[in-house]
Amino acid sequence: MYTNKVEICGVNTAKLRVLKEKEKLELLKKAKKGDKKAREELISGNLRLVLSVVQKFTNRGENLDDLFQVGCVGLIKAIDNFDPNQMVKFSTYGVPMILGEIRRYLRDNNPIRVSRSMRDTAYRAMLIKEQFIGENAREPTVEEIAERMGCKKSEVVLALESIVDPVSLYEPVFSDGGDTIYVMDQVGDADGQADWLDEISLKEAISGLGEREKKILYSRFFQGKTQMDVAQEIGISQAQVSRLEKSALERIKKQI
Repeated sequence: MYTNKVEICGVNTAKLRVLKEKEKLELLKKAKKGDKKAREELISGNLRLVLSVVQKFTNRGENLDDLFQVGCVGLIKAIDNFDPNQMVKFSTYGVPMILGEIRRYLRDNNPIRVSRSMRDTAYRAMLIKEQFIGENAREPTVEEIAERMGCKKSEVVLALESIVDPVSLYEPVFSDGGDTIYVMDQVGDADGQADWLDEISLKEAISGLGEREKKILYSRFFQGKTQMDVAQEIGISQAQVSRLEKSALERIKKQI
């Protein structure tokens, strides 16, 4: 899979060894008995697992060396806590542990501050989630996490949402032949109060638009509908709605 030479933390990722599941189980059993060599071999043989998780963060502008090191900490925790007797593949248990460690690192270094108690609740919920996956080979529901924590479901939801990484409104979510759709294009105004078109007196400017363009702008900015809603009403693709909307707004801006 990773055939090109990529150096991360001085490691040539193209030469990383991949252990078979049977080899992992044998080494895990030895490591549980205190065999340090087996533990080191397990770490070395699962570095590609860390790399596969780190790849999810390549477009965030983060230092991959740092994330790789943090991911290795998660891998070591997974090795030390995994129960070989459970009918679960090590990767099923290890990936959430590695991912959780990286996310904790990113959240602790996030400029947006969250209260210590809220963050502790979120981390506890994440730990319980990881333990639950290891025990049941599936993700728990919010209710199951709350039950183990002995708190309300709303407290778990609030805590987990407080540490979710913010997403820019200009984050691209889809691209079709150069017609990029951004997060802001997916957001509607359920209350119908997006009245910025009124504020800049655009009635005269939009009078020169075609009927379909007027329909799109009216639905988007007066009725608060999403581009997907408008596309279904008009019978065209969301990418076409996005293109027509942007074109109409550009024409209006030139006339203001």
